[in-house]
Amino acid sequence: MPHKATREQIVAAADQLFYQQGYEYTSFADIAAAVSISRGNFYYHFKSKDDILEAVIRLRLGNTQAMLELWASQGKTAQERVRCFIQLLIRNRAKIALYGCPVGTLCGELAKLEHPALNDANQLFRLFRHWLRQQFESMGHRDQADALAMHLLARSQGIATLAQAFQDQAFIEQEAEQLDIWLTQLGTH
Repeated sequence: MPHKATREQIVAAADQLFYQQGYEYTSFADIAAAVSISRGNFYYHFKSKDDILEAVIRLRLGNTQAMLELWASQGKTAQERVRCFIQLLIRNRAKIALYGCPVGTLCGELAKLEHPALNDANQLFRLFRHWLRQQFESMGHRDQADALAMHLLARSQGIATLAQAFQDQAFIEQEAEQLDIWLTQLGTH
């Protein structure tokens, strides 16, 4: 297997395992087994779990940026683009009910561990915050845009946390409906 393909497979497997099991509870052996490579081959690509974490964060940042660009190109209005963010909860409701939000769970775990990569992981939230702020500015809420972006991020994190705690996908659907009503009301002002 080519070097780059193996490395990408390791990062993809680690990303999934960090989400499902948590960073702290995922071992080199878990990741190597998921990719079906020897530990020696694994260490050729990554010297430490922190190196893998750095690669996972870069992968998530790239994927998030690509998703935001897609939403920007698909939504004709800022309101439609924000709806894409809300619909992300619905699309991922099964995973969220099992594991929580991938961004929130990683940042929360790294904060508890006082891990130096927390600031890098928080870039994911900053990407969403900046993008949402731009959308709310486009909707005519320039003075409140950042507060609205933070409100939506906080609400989505609360939804994910409670849905996971209660293993309740229907809760996600109900709350997404409420967010949609809130967004519609914002658009009419």
